[in-house]
Amino acid sequence: MNANPDLSGEKKLKIIQVVNVRWFNATAWYALFLSKLLKEAGHDVLVIGLKDTDSFRQAEKFGLKPISLDLNSSNPFKIFSTFFRLKKLIQTFQPDVINCHRGEGFVLFGLLKKILNSFVLIRTRGDQRLPKNNWINRILHVRVSDAVIATNQYMATHFLKEIKVSPENLYTIFGGVDNSKFYPALEYREEIRRRLGYKNSDFVLGLLGRFDLVKGQKELIKAVSLLHKKGLKQVKLLLLGFSTTLKEEEVRAWIKEEALEESVIITGKVDKINEYLQALDLGVVPSLWSETIARAALELMSVGIPTIGTTVGVMPDIFPHSALIPPNNIEKLAELIQKSMENKQFLTQIKEAEEIIIKKLSMESFLNTTLIIYYKALDNLHAKH
Repeated sequence: MNANPDLSGEKKLKIIQVVNVRWFNATAWYALFLSKLLKEAGHDVLVIGLKDTDSFRQAEKFGLKPISLDLNSSNPFKIFSTFFRLKKLIQTFQPDVINCHRGEGFVLFGLLKKILNSFVLIRTRGDQRLPKNNWINRILHVRVSDAVIATNQYMATHFLKEIKVSPENLYTIFGGVDNSKFYPALEYREEIRRRLGYKNSDFVLGLLGRFDLVKGQKELIKAVSLLHKKGLKQVKLLLLGFSTTLKEEEVRAWIKEEALEESVIITGKVDKINEYLQALDLGVVPSLWSETIARAALELMSVGIPTIGTTVGVMPDIFPHSALIPPNNIEKLAELIQKSMENKQFLTQIKEAEEIIIKKLSMESFLNTTLIIYYKALDNLHAKH
């Protein structure tokens, strides 16, 4: 699929993005970033979310003016009420496309598609859990949805082989990175390293992401400890993250336990994240599971930082094989870090391979690839009419 076609002659669309996600996690980021790109491209975008949630507040920060509907309720009376509110909303807004990013409430949109037959229904699956192979999912994804978008090849294979989604209606889009915020800016490297207290001889690792057990902060700290015990004291760690389900105090306790207080820095929330990333010699994404949408990996690669990671989620799709290790394997992680530090040719090979990959994952590519799917689905709908 050509990710950069000329779509200037295509009509502007009316699109509903359904982002009923409580947290501002990778799924919510994918949906809201896409909504922002679509709006900036001139499309009329309406975001439906859950009021008083992190993702809803982020949608407001993006200037998307979301509306709230309780799509996640299991109360029969609320479901009944939501159905008729949705029907009225769709009849008023008259969308060309409705794109659902969560399973809750998806059946309501499926019913309304069958009743109204006035829009195309797209299901994007960015969740780490595979959909169950039951009759409801088969009907919704095979017979009702006009297209299914997976955010990694593992999920796409499940839809193809287990749910039996037609290959013609199944797509894989890894997402995209905001190139306006994440880009090489080497002019900041010397200044930020000096400010953080790094020497020219230091080899600085960076882990970008919220504090959460799934992100592998503990495993990376232990890997750095292993390297220090081998005499490689020049290895430093920059944790670009902040407390969420895992508190900073607990992370600091791990650091103290390994006697790495002088070698690990926690930034907390910072405004100019791109400047901090310039200080790194190697990005590390040591996640234990999840990463169906590897936002941090894309951002590191977009800055031009050679990055290594684990074989979870989408990462085998976007990393060269040589940059991957099994999850939760501290020894292998330490070995790959040491190889990256000592073998400059290997580090260069990783960087060059990732530069090729990231060029295909720009925000323009993300937008255009998605629009191609929307327009194709609309063409098919109009052909049936």
